[in-house]
Amino acid sequence: MTANPFLDPARHRDLYGQPHRLANRSGALLRARTSGAPVPQTIARLATAHRESEMPFDLVADIGCGRGTSSRILAEQLKPARLLGLDAAPALLADARRRTGHAPEVAFLTCDFHRLPLRDNSCDLTIAAFCLYHSPHPERVVTEIRRTLIPGGLAVLVTKSLDSYREIDALVAAAGLDPGAEQRESLYTSAHSGNLADLARTCLDLVDVRHERHTFRFNGHHHAAAYLATNPKYNLAPGLYADPHAIAAALRKSLPDQPVTTSSVVTYVTGRAQGGHA
Repeated sequence: MTANPFLDPARHRDLYGQPHRLANRSGALLRARTSGAPVPQTIARLATAHRESEMPFDLVADIGCGRGTSSRILAEQLKPARLLGLDAAPALLADARRRTGHAPEVAFLTCDFHRLPLRDNSCDLTIAAFCLYHSPHPERVVTEIRRTLIPGGLAVLVTKSLDSYREIDALVAAAGLDPGAEQRESLYTSAHSGNLADLARTCLDLVDVRHERHTFRFNGHHHAAAYLATNPKYNLAPGLYADPHAIAAALRKSLPDQPVTTSSVVTYVTGRAQGGHA
């Protein structure tokens, strides 16, 4: 079994087989965020700023779309003729279909992002946000993205820094919930803020690279526990994982109940496909 759960296919069903787990983790982070622009809106701004045509987008592909939160926002802001959300987790896609209300211009499809079910030169814009680090070979995914883009088409890739949420690692270690938390490999080791531009430039012309620090304040142990309950990074005792009340109680036994502030650098790389696909 791979040490990094994001690179272990056997863990993916556990991580994403139940949509509420991802919703709880994302929701806890959203409530905690005190700085940093919403990611879907930033993606929409980058796509609009760097597009070469004044015509509306035809096909937009949202790779690793999860529960469809970004897909819905991108469809509203970019107004493409079609938006296709792609993900490897059927349960998340079922949730995405419910949450988008079956809008006729938005569709969702289960796939392996190493083999995208898209024709060569078919997409005006392809987005891969917070998903490339699930591949042990993210460069192969970027090559697939390039294959699908029309000449002049754009790709927007998004990831996090290797040291994301290190204060949470320290909290977990100090409480004795996982004494080795601070030494564990980053979940984002495969595609992170330090290597994303290099991954992209193997087959795309870079037009924009930007790093933005997002800051999060968890208002005490109960709030932190809501995030920790579905975070796969830590080796928690049996009965703690997926139980925020038990995690909060365990934290209170060891540490004063007080806020904890942490951060993550979010990196956006925008690239353009030049020429046709050979």
